[in-house]
Formats: sequence, structure tokens, C-alpha cells
Amino acid sequence: MIRRSPLDGMAPIDGVRELPFLAQVSVRTRTPGPSLPTEPNTVTGDASRAALWLGLDEWLVLGPPGSEAALEAELRATGATVVDVSANRTTLELRGPRVRELPEFGCPIDLDPRVFGPGRCAQTLLARANALIWFVADDPEPVYRLLVRPSFAAHVAAWLADAADGLTD
Repeated sequence: MIRRSPLDGMAPIDGVRELPFLAQVSVRTRTPGPSLPTEPNTVTGDASRAALWLGLDEWLVLGPPGSEAALEAELRATGATVVDVSANRTTLELRGPRVRELPEFGCPIDLDPRVFGPGRCAQTLLARANALIWFVADDPEPVYRLLVRPSFAAHVAAWLADAADGLTD
């Protein structure tokens, strides 16, 4: 089977690129191990592999494309309930000096780095679409990742393009 990104053929947007087909594993457990964050809306790991806190007993573990089975096996060994949800979202990476301003146009949460700094994540609405936003890093430039459902990906990408046009004015 040939996989196709929901944003295949998307016109380039300055500072935005899709990271298609990341491994995404949903984890439910009452006893999180050391690799899962325990503070609300935080992330452990880095851009190559990370665990994002989604709720009191729920996390999303991200890894490189093709690593779903290995992640599932590793996390099941801890006694957690694990489900591969890789097809549930696509990932848009925003990178550059003004990228924080893009989601701020259509996101109700405060993205100021003093309250939403690197290593923070939140489930929110972005351009009226459900999104998971993660502030990945701020050195040497801000990097955010937006995880959105494939059915909303084109809408969010078009909205980001409009917002990026607004930054140049």
C-alpha cells in the first residue's frame, strides 16, 4: 500500500513544513514510567522521540516513521495500554524567528514563551480545528510542531499560509 500525505502537493509556506508519517502511539497507564512526563502539558524526549502529556493517564509517544511496532512493544512491556494512532494526525513543523506569531492568530491559549516555553504542549483549537501544539525548541530559533487530523490538514495549512502573509505586512 502506498501512503500519501494529506498535504502532498501543498504549496510551500515560508517557515512551515510537513513531517509526514511520524510514528504516533497512544499510551494509557496509571503508573507512568520514567520516559513519560507526569506534569500536565509537558514533554519528555526531543524532536526525534518524545512523549507528550495529554491527560492524567494518557500520553502520545512520537517517533520516526516506521518505528510504530518497536514503540508499541516497548511500551506494552511496561504494562500500559498501547494503540498505534499514526494515521490519526499529520505533523506541521513551524520554524523561524516569527513562527510563534502564526498559531497566535488563531489559537485561544497563551503561547508567550514565559508561560508556554520549550517542552510544553497543549491540546487546543487552531483555526477552528482540533490541534496538538508542542513548543519543541527555542535555540537557535523557535520550533513548534502542530499535530492535526488529516481531514483538517489542508484547512490548517491554508490558514497558516494566510497568517504567514499577514506577518509580512
